[in-house]
Amino acid sequence: MGTTPPNDEQERDKTFTRRSLIVGGGMTALLSTLVARMYYLQVIEADRFLTMAEENRINLRLIRPSRGKILDRFGEPLAVNRQNFRALIVAEDAGEVEETLDRFSQIVAIDQETRDRIIRDIRRKRKFVPVTMRDNLTWDQVSRLEVNAPNLPGITIEVGETRHYPYRSLTSQVIGHVGAVSEKELTGDPVLELPGFRIGKKGVERQNDLALRGTAGRRQVEVNAMGRVIRELNRDDALPGSDTVLTIDAKLQVFAQQRMMGEKSASAVVMDVHTGEVLALASVPSFDPELFVRGLSTQEWRNLINDPLGPLNNKAISGLYNPGSTFKMLVAIAALESGIGPGYTVYCPGHMRLGNHRFHCWRRWGHGKLDMRDALKQSCDVWYYDVAWKVGIEKIAEVARRFGLGERVGIDLPGERGGVVPTKAWKLANIGEPWQGGETLVNAIGQGFVLTSPLQLAVMTARLVNGGKAVTPRLTRGFHLEDPLAREQPPVQGPFPDIGVSEHHLALMRDAMDAVVNERRGTARGSKIEEEGFEMGGKTGTSQVRRITKEERAAGVIKNEDLPWHRRDHALFVGYAPTKSPRYCCSVVVEHGGGGSKAAAPIARDLLLEAQKRDPINRAGVRVVSLGSPSQGS
Repeated sequence: MGTTPPNDEQERDKTFTRRSLIVGGGMTALLSTLVARMYYLQVIEADRFLTMAEENRINLRLIRPSRGKILDRFGEPLAVNRQNFRALIVAEDAGEVEETLDRFSQIVAIDQETRDRIIRDIRRKRKFVPVTMRDNLTWDQVSRLEVNAPNLPGITIEVGETRHYPYRSLTSQVIGHVGAVSEKELTGDPVLELPGFRIGKKGVERQNDLALRGTAGRRQVEVNAMGRVIRELNRDDALPGSDTVLTIDAKLQVFAQQRMMGEKSASAVVMDVHTGEVLALASVPSFDPELFVRGLSTQEWRNLINDPLGPLNNKAISGLYNPGSTFKMLVAIAALESGIGPGYTVYCPGHMRLGNHRFHCWRRWGHGKLDMRDALKQSCDVWYYDVAWKVGIEKIAEVARRFGLGERVGIDLPGERGGVVPTKAWKLANIGEPWQGGETLVNAIGQGFVLTSPLQLAVMTARLVNGGKAVTPRLTRGFHLEDPLAREQPPVQGPFPDIGVSEHHLALMRDAMDAVVNERRGTARGSKIEEEGFEMGGKTGTSQVRRITKEERAAGVIKNEDLPWHRRDHALFVGYAPTKSPRYCCSVVVEHGGGGSKAAAPIARDLLLEAQKRDPINRAGVRVVSLGSPSQGS
């Protein structure tokens, strides 16, 4: 029996059936895949996505720590935090921003530069993020803004902290200042990225920044999809920075700064000869650290960095000068250690000849016959020329290094410079020329290549009068959070090693330095301390900054006061007190001040007298916080 061939309608039905089966199978597979994926996401990955959702909803935000205070040795505040009012604007609440700024500026003045900055910040940030308009508002300004609040939509007042320096420019060379974190200073610590966070930029603020900075706290807040805070869920408060107690006596520091205000450029150091504690570290001119807190204008910054007198430089630790005749004690000790006794005499006719050259004494007509003591008392250059020629520059340099010259003495303050103590090898390595005999003579009176800082000269003096101990200076006594006046005085720094100088030789130097101030014909006789028990000893110095020609000597050396200021000699003095039992030392450098006896010695006298009078032993009830030129007279 034969089969009937399929017709067209039957073929279409079969094709449709096959396609339906294929589509149905595909849909089933797709559905299975979707179900499997949903199971994976909702069951297997549920915990991970829940965590991610929570992270989107809950944010951790840092709380800025309060910066530690800086106190002097008696607990006097030198750097503190004070309440700071700042005006903020929220763009989405302010309506027409330009009009709001106009109304704001009628109450609190803002210059065009500030206005441009506000608008720029608003454009960069989300509309609900506050933008700072003005910082450090006065209470009067805050009051007027609050009264006019209905006319200032979107503007609020925030209370925060800002750094304050009670003594301003009088302590800024020591304390320094804080400033905004630069890109180079970012270390990965998230607190450094907080808006407006400040770190130490100079002085003690920089040296002890990590201790002063504190530890940031954390806020756990709930936010919406736009990032706006809805509520605070949890808080761990920030830990404030540690208070720093310094060795500085604030009143003595202020006294030193004010005492030198009459000079264009000068510096001074007052130090305890036994502990190395620095009581005053003054440098004029200075700068107002509050300028850096509120923010410097471009013009203010240019004025500071372009000032030829260098108000940003702490000359007490970074200024380098020829020490002049203050260097002579070290030459005398080198002579003593080389076998030249204190009775060794030299006749001074006003000059010494070496080859074809004359090396002049500051006293044109000479001093006559002098021994070691009188040579120091009258600062005779010829005596030192003579013994330096016999001793040699290498021995002089070796002694100078023992007294702290030629390298940084290690004070806990940034910016110290090391100076130069020249030798034959030093000159060959640095200048590429051999040493000349005449250079030994010139360096022996503190001229030539030898360079020192006021701090080094203070350390040198301390080691001369404390029995030859290698005392080193320090500024920081300790760190704590408690009331500083409730603590006892800490043990003194040390013990310091011996520098290897005979006590007999040191006693000879102290006696001669006593004579410089307290005996007739001493170069600092005019600055004698008259109060009994407070007497000082010391040494004057004059550092020549220009070359005196033969023609000028023949016609008569021009007096410093008749020269332009920048061509006058530097004036120096180093001293100690009291003479019978040395406790304090002082160094003073007056740039272009002329003779050391006229410009520097009177300042040192006043500083040493004030230091002694402020000694806690002499102030009942006060407790210390624990934890020489060839041209002019020398």
